[in-house]
Amino acid sequence: MIITGFIPISCFALGTWQVKRLKWKVALIDELEEKMERDPLPLPSRVNLDVLSNFAYRRVVLSGRWDHAHTVLVGPRVREGTNGYHVVTPLVRENGSTVLVDRGFVTKDAAENALRRGTSDDSAVQVYGIIRTGQNRNRFTPDNHPENGEWHWLDIGALAEHAGGEAAGVQPVLIEEIFDGHGGQAASRIANAIPVGRSPTVDVPNSHLSYLITWYSLSAFTSVMFLRLFLNRKRARGRLRL
Repeated sequence: MIITGFIPISCFALGTWQVKRLKWKVALIDELEEKMERDPLPLPSRVNLDVLSNFAYRRVVLSGRWDHAHTVLVGPRVREGTNGYHVVTPLVRENGSTVLVDRGFVTKDAAENALRRGTSDDSAVQVYGIIRTGQNRNRFTPDNHPENGEWHWLDIGALAEHAGGEAAGVQPVLIEEIFDGHGGQAASRIANAIPVGRSPTVDVPNSHLSYLITWYSLSAFTSVMFLRLFLNRKRARGRLRL
């Protein structure tokens, strides 16, 4: 009876905790969406890493030349059911530090073409994207092996070192390039091994509503079980007295 009575209380407490988490996540998403709606900022020539986290999801514009020699493929990744990779290339800026740019998705079949594309082109480009501060790695994600060219997750510090590190003026700053074209344009880019950037939306997952519904439902279900068990035991004791 004690164990059965403890379960609904615990489930209710966990559901209440998820309510707080839901409020926090909604506030966070609102904040990030508000940042994305602001006008783009020119990325400073030297990024202050101490305050970089305050500018997460802030839109920026920057220009420079691609360092194709240090382009890497990060993955595998999936886009609309198609397997592929994300192309990350350092952008060497004139009179500024070099930063990393996640240029977007290419299919698995086009990955090698994406690596070779533009290797002899050093023309200036302008990039429009958002600042990202890193990627959460779960327990199932394999380790990166830069020596073998295997990158499974965005370890910004390691990617910056791979591109030359501080000695080469490379800062551990990641910009995700934005693609705001329509589906036909995206399909054309993918067919021609041109990376397709992220959409200009906040992609922070929010599953706390489903979690709190689950915990509160379990609390209600186990409460009914406890009540039935309690009533059955009470009836059994009444029959024993008779």
